[in-house]
Amino acid sequence: MKINEIFKSIQGETSYAGLPCTFIRIAGCNLRCSYCDTMYAYEDGTEMAVNLILEITANFKSRLVCITGGEPLSNKDTPLLINELLERNYIVLVETNGSYDIRKVSQKAIKIMDIKCPDSNMSHLMQWENINYLTKSDEIKFVLNSRKDYEWAKVVINKYHLPEVATVLMGAVLGAISPRSVVQWILEDNLDVRFQLQLHKYIWEPQTRGV
Repeated sequence: MKINEIFKSIQGETSYAGLPCTFIRIAGCNLRCSYCDTMYAYEDGTEMAVNLILEITANFKSRLVCITGGEPLSNKDTPLLINELLERNYIVLVETNGSYDIRKVSQKAIKIMDIKCPDSNMSHLMQWENINYLTKSDEIKFVLNSRKDYEWAKVVINKYHLPEVATVLMGAVLGAISPRSVVQWILEDNLDVRFQLQLHKYIWEPQTRGV
């Protein structure tokens, strides 16, 4: 597998925010979101055998593991890696951009699935049927770049009754709109969502890698 980086930090997003976590960043992505903060993972990486990835992960001594990218499901061996981690009793989070069939991911893993908003310029590539394969242990993430994105997300949340499907997360592109504004909109509309900040970007410099 082509791996961009493996490191230990705190989980900066999701319902697991703040917990120590080992990140396995898989190189390669089929999308080109306008606000992407991991463009370095498009191509850059080192080929590693699954056994080596497992060995490095074990050395970090964290039971929480996040498989991210890039887009992890762009690699055909990612489901195998997920299964190997689960067999070793890790809690496995899989961050995916919503454009790949998530049925290949074990139900024992926790899927963190993006639904790309219009300002990403990638919303037309979502596989909407993926919503049918999520469970209550999974999470759906909206990253907002504008009020327009928020209004669009609100329509999607209501159309698919997303809070009944999985935990719904909503956050803002750093520097695009203020977190305070998003929180105010959520409160005004009484949305059943969890607002999130990218904690790691407030603890370290936003462009810092490996944290």
